[in-house]
Amino acid sequence: MKIGHSGKAAILFGLGAMMIYLVMFLGTLRYLTDLAVVLPFDLRPTGYSQVDAAVLLEALGEAGRQYYLMRQVPLDTLYPALLALTLISTLRWRAAEFGPTLMTSIGVPLAILAATFDYLENLGIGLMLLFGADPTLVQATSTATMLKSALTSAAILAVVAAVAAVLLRRMSRQRA
Repeated sequence: MKIGHSGKAAILFGLGAMMIYLVMFLGTLRYLTDLAVVLPFDLRPTGYSQVDAAVLLEALGEAGRQYYLMRQVPLDTLYPALLALTLISTLRWRAAEFGPTLMTSIGVPLAILAATFDYLENLGIGLMLLFGADPTLVQATSTATMLKSALTSAAILAVVAAVAAVLLRRMSRQRA
């Protein structure tokens, strides 16, 4: 099977997203976790309370907050776009090669919304690192975190379902 333009784009964007994710997970996020001895905001998909945020910010200290702001947040500025482009390119490839489906139609807006909420989360994290754990800011950022997590999961499931349908169709044809 020839991989078309969207397939190649999906592979390239996916490799970029994977590299950034590995640098964050094995580098900046691990460092922040070791420093604070609690999970950073980025590793809390179910959100966090005002107390949780205050404890993390206190545990990080000034140097840790600066590291988070200057190392982790810039990396996490690249990741949402790369992940969304990976998912969208995969869905476009699937639709172009095998026809559109409900999953290819809903997956694209889900990926865009997931990236949007990831950027809102990053903005909130940056503001908390600079100005502290204001209850309203924490609530808004935590909500963005939870929505990002749910929408990212839904977008990935849409891609898996869209690609799995092709694989299942192929397998059933080979048996026939």
